[in-house]
Amino acid sequence: MYTGMVEEKSITFDTDLRLESGRILGPITLAYETYGKLNADRSNAILVAHAWTGNAHLAGKYSEDDTKPGWWDAIVGPGRLLDTDRWCVICSNVLGSCYGSTGPASVNPKTGKKYNLSFPVITVRDMVRAQKLLIDHLGIEKLVTVLGGSMGGMQALEWATQFPDRIASAVVLATSPRPSAQAIALNAVARWAIFNDPTWKKGEYRKNPKDGLALARGIGHITFLSDESMTAKFGRRFSARDGLFDFFGQFEVERYLSYNGYNFVDRFDANSFLYLAKALDLYDVAWGCESLEEAFAPVTAPIQFFAFTSDWLYPPYQTEEMARALTNLGKSAEYHLIPSSYGHDAFLLEHETFAPLVRGFLESVRREM
Repeated sequence: MYTGMVEEKSITFDTDLRLESGRILGPITLAYETYGKLNADRSNAILVAHAWTGNAHLAGKYSEDDTKPGWWDAIVGPGRLLDTDRWCVICSNVLGSCYGSTGPASVNPKTGKKYNLSFPVITVRDMVRAQKLLIDHLGIEKLVTVLGGSMGGMQALEWATQFPDRIASAVVLATSPRPSAQAIALNAVARWAIFNDPTWKKGEYRKNPKDGLALARGIGHITFLSDESMTAKFGRRFSARDGLFDFFGQFEVERYLSYNGYNFVDRFDANSFLYLAKALDLYDVAWGCESLEEAFAPVTAPIQFFAFTSDWLYPPYQTEEMARALTNLGKSAEYHLIPSSYGHDAFLLEHETFAPLVRGFLESVRREM
C-alpha cells in the first residue's frame, strides 16, 4: 500500500463559475489529496480523476488505525505505477459530490440552508473547469497526465479537448464518448427508485432515503459487473439461512446487492447520486460540435485508451470510435483491448493488466517533456 499517511485538504474559491447550463455557481470548495512532492519547476504532477461515487481519497490511510486505504491504493506509492518517488499525484473530489466538494448537500451561503434541488445541474465539463481552478492554484502549468476510468476518463477527455495546452498526455480507461440509450435508461430507473421513496421528499430529506438509494445503488452495481463475473462469484447459490421455497428467501446474488446497497446509504448522499448520474447521462465529448473529429481537433496530447472485453456499460466499440477519430485526424492515439471477465469494474480490480502499458506510456511522455 501507499506507505505515507495522507490528509484531506480543501480550498474555497471565491469566484463564480459559469456552468454549461448558463447558471452561475460560487463560491466553490474542492476537496483534494496529494501524494509525493512537486519538483522545483512543478513539472511532475499527475491528476487522477475518480469515477461516479468516488472521492479524493485515492490512496494511503489517514491514521495508523485506519482499516481501509484509498480506493486505488494498489497503484500509488514508491515503485508502483504512480511512483511517488517520481511523480506528485493529485486527486480531487468532483463538483456535485458529497465528499467535501461543493454539491447539493452543501450549505448555500446565500440562504444558510442546504442547496438540495436548488443546486444547478452540472456537467463533466463543469467539473473539469472547477479542477482547473485547483491546478492553477497549485501553480502547475502542465500536467504530465490526467488518468481516470469511467467518469474519471470523461474528465481526462475534457482536459484533452478543452485545455489541450495544460496536459502532456491522457490515460482513459473504460470510458464512453457519450453514454448509450441503454446506459441512460439504467440511470433513469435508478433515479425512479429514489424519487419514489416517500422519505426523499423531493430532495428535502433530513435522513438519506435509505430504501430508494439502496435500490438505486443496486441497479448501478449490476452495470459494473458482468455475466461471467457474477456467475463465478454467485452462480445460482441460495442463501443457507433461507428456505428454498420461502417467498422472501434470497439467492446469494440478491443478498450481495442488498448488503452493498444499504452500506452505500451510510456513505453517500442521495441528491449527490442524482446529480452525478445526470452529469453522466448528459456527457458528450462532442458537446457543441458536429462530430467527434471536430471535438478532437484541438487535442495536442497523446491519449492512451483502454477498453475491457466484458464491459457492457461502456463497451469497447465506444472506445474504438474515439481512437479511430483521433487517428483519422493524425493525432497520437493508442488503443488497448484488455481481456477481462470483470465487466466495467475491471479498471479498478485488474490494474496489473494495464499498468505495464501505462508505465511505458508515461515514460515516453516524460522523455518528450
